[in-house]
Amino acid sequence: MVAFLDRSFGFSASSIVPDASFPTAEAVDLDRYMRDWYVIAHIPPKITRTAHNSIERYRRGRGNQVDVTFTFRKDGFDGEHKTMNPTGFVVPDTGNAVWAMQFIWPIKMQFVIAYVDADYSMTIVARERRDFVWIMAATPEITEADYQALVERVRAIGYDMRNLRKVPQQSLAVRG
Repeated sequence: MVAFLDRSFGFSASSIVPDASFPTAEAVDLDRYMRDWYVIAHIPPKITRTAHNSIERYRRGRGNQVDVTFTFRKDGFDGEHKTMNPTGFVVPDTGNAVWAMQFIWPIKMQFVIAYVDADYSMTIVARERRDFVWIMAATPEITEADYQALVERVRAIGYDMRNLRKVPQQSLAVRG
């Protein structure tokens, strides 16, 4: 039964570390990466398919742990406010770029920091299965040129771009 679950959902321990050919940020400075990240675009799990104002908040926990708070509005800017609190576990010897993200014990999902820019203002979190991806930034808005460059990186990883959805984000001034 466990082997069936592992194959069906990709949650086995061996599925956390991607194949060497999968793009992975070389070395992630965790202290710089711990911040609020606005989801600019994504290929999302079903639960966040209609999300607005999505924000991933990463904070250092104990040891290799990352405490995560993910918030969004369901179906619109005035939609129901949703919060998830998964826990990330940085996988050793991966340059801090591979995390095992746990939403429900004992299941852990692969999260790979495939890209982070030099000033830690934009990032791409991907999965080797190419099922979900998140383009995120330190601000709720980025330039069209930056967006297109990040989209091209996602395309180069091998994602089906027909599923990429730009996440509606209100400016910080509107959010209040």
